[in-house]
Amino acid sequence: SLDGKYKVQRHGLFVLCTSGDSVKVYSTRTEEWLHSLQGHTNQVTGIALNPANHLQVYSCSADGTVKLWDFIDGILIKTFIIGYPLFAIYVSEKHEGIVFLHIGFQLVAVHLPKSAEQEVEAKELSAVSRHISPNPSCTAFGREGQYIAFARNLQLNVYFFRKQKTYSFSLKATDKKGAKNAFTCIACHPTDDCIATGHEDGKIRLWRNFIHKKEYTYSTQHWHHNAVNTLCFTPEGTNLLSGGIESVLVQWQYGTGNRKEFLPRLGGSILHVSTSSDGQLFCTSHSDNKITVIESSFKVCGVIQGLVKDAVLTDLMIDPRSKALVLNGKPGHLQFYSLLRDKHLYNLDIVQQEYIYEAGLDQFEVVKAAFDIKGYWLATVEERGQKSSDLEFFLKLWSYDERTQSFVLNTTITAAHTDRIISMCFSSSEETTMLVTIAEDGQFKAWCQGVDADTQQDQNFWSCDFVGSYHNLKPTNCSFSADSSLLAVSFQEVITIWSPDTWELLTTLCQPPGVIRDLCFGRLSCSKYLISTTTRNLLCCWNLLTCAFLMDSFSGLYTVFVFKPNEPRPLFTHKNVCSEKIHRAVFVPREEPLNNCDESSQWLNRSQLYFLTQNMLVIDDSVAVTPFYLLLGKHRQQQQKLNTPSHQAADRPQQPQGSVTITELLHTPAHVLPPASVLCSMFVSSLLISNTGEMESSEQEMNSEKEEEDSEGEMEACDSQQELRVQGSVDEVTPKLSKAQERELKRVRKTDFSWMAGLIASKP
Repeated sequence: SLDGKYKVQRHGLFVLCTSGDSVKVYSTRTEEWLHSLQGHTNQVTGIALNPANHLQVYSCSADGTVKLWDFIDGILIKTFIIGYPLFAIYVSEKHEGIVFLHIGFQLVAVHLPKSAEQEVEAKELSAVSRHISPNPSCTAFGREGQYIAFARNLQLNVYFFRKQKTYSFSLKATDKKGAKNAFTCIACHPTDDCIATGHEDGKIRLWRNFIHKKEYTYSTQHWHHNAVNTLCFTPEGTNLLSGGIESVLVQWQYGTGNRKEFLPRLGGSILHVSTSSDGQLFCTSHSDNKITVIESSFKVCGVIQGLVKDAVLTDLMIDPRSKALVLNGKPGHLQFYSLLRDKHLYNLDIVQQEYIYEAGLDQFEVVKAAFDIKGYWLATVEERGQKSSDLEFFLKLWSYDERTQSFVLNTTITAAHTDRIISMCFSSSEETTMLVTIAEDGQFKAWCQGVDADTQQDQNFWSCDFVGSYHNLKPTNCSFSADSSLLAVSFQEVITIWSPDTWELLTTLCQPPGVIRDLCFGRLSCSKYLISTTTRNLLCCWNLLTCAFLMDSFSGLYTVFVFKPNEPRPLFTHKNVCSEKIHRAVFVPREEPLNNCDESSQWLNRSQLYFLTQNMLVIDDSVAVTPFYLLLGKHRQQQQKLNTPSHQAADRPQQPQGSVTITELLHTPAHVLPPASVLCSMFVSSLLISNTGEMESSEQEMNSEKEEEDSEGEMEACDSQQELRVQGSVDEVTPKLSKAQERELKRVRKTDFSWMAGLIASKP
């Protein structure tokens, strides 16, 4: 995720941008990611080139540190410990050895100590202002560092370093024409005493004569129809750049009135603009997590695209062909992104309509997507209209074109259902391809490639093959078995099993209380299992061969559980993986499988687990955080600690106090429960705790019994030690144990009886 805070290096060879807890360095010529500056332990909130050395960059972070880097070689030079969360950093050539930091609502000047140590504490702090805007774009240095301007709400403040005075200038909330005058951004001319300010109503004001407080003037320029997000003067001061929600970069010629140039259709809303020190390149960052590199002639020469940070309406999918992550991209598109290379591949235009960047406008969005097992077919659903009466949606089928190496629209179905499509899935068979859709109209439909009525040959279009329903209940999800011989469709609390060959309803499975949310068949050796989750936080598993039923409850704030379908206990648990709710997750195949023999981590040998958080702003509601956390990357150190012998025993799953599973069984209607024999065996099995270490030690004991019997002298020594250990007093008589009894006693001592504590505690 590119967080919008970046700098263009001198002569425009590199672009530096913040990305999570690191700073990424890109080449402006090739658009390739070169390396990352890693060392912060929290979100990087700002970067600034070192005025004394343009091959170095400062970075500040919410971890309370400022770091100085050699970004060419990716080397950390020095760390300055501030001790407070930092939200922005500013530098000036006039103030050598001083950085200005945004701490809370204060602007603080920090004197960086000169020390030979790589890590040093900065103790000399002085407040410049105690009332600044939380928006870093509302603060800027002017006239080569002679003053600093900062705006908040309706007030513009200018602090003069030589006078050590602050002049304030205020605007009314609205004028006679209803304009919204609140400040949104600020920029200072590099050589003239001129401050440019952007406002909520789209106006730009140029302030002059503010050195004399009572004689200030301002002129107004207006083109943007919504708030101005960013302003930036070119290094010579000949032009002023502005951007906003319109996704148009506007270049105003300074001192020539209202003359301007436009560069439209750059993508998402423009959030920030920056220039190289020689003025030959401009860069804009956008709301769709993109950086656009622009020549001074107003020609786009490069695009650096990250994962789009807009709302993800589709599931996280993996393209079977390219192994790329596929999800919502820019409006109306699907984005194909290589997680292995951390690079955007391409966007697929699904809606095929020009998107208008205007708040409140109802436009088509891609809400569902699915691939077939070979990656030859792609199904998408696009819709607009929040209310059912205004709902409009299309089901589209796309085929992969080997020539263009992309997907081409094959079939558009305008009336697939009479209400919103909830979910869809392709069959798992490589021989025949079938798509099943379920909708809020209470029906599920099977779609196949059409057959010509005369020639009985397959046609290159899709049509409906079957329509099904169950007792007028609303369907919630669907899934094909691994061999596509079965189709499971869930209706509220009931799972129906169908034969796709004959469309015969084979059986129904009654769930415990709670509407079914997710439904999935197992794969490979677990293909006989059908797994579901409910709104009551229950994980349910059916063995379709024996109709045996397993159920387990799971809870935990922001916790990842990994299960085997045939075992109720988690194979792996990772708590507190992030500070917010996990929204979606996906397994991403590895390029080369690992050879991990540890059973608890074998599930990661062939893939990595990525997950998406529900919200993207988690630091004080003001600092953007990358939505993706690599489970094995960001928390690798934590996992290594968990895998150490000292933690293995502590992390062993414990029997829950007052079993939640038993409580659910007691409150479940009898007609919904599985047979009593299944419940009994499930209950007894839940009380038992497997001890692989005990089994291994028992096997080793059995193998060593013969050696013990042959070694009479050694056993006699052990018997003597046993007599000394059990002898408590002179008068106490201790019976001598036989060799068989001694071996049995050793086994009893190694038996784990901790499960009894959970059983006793669950008693009323």
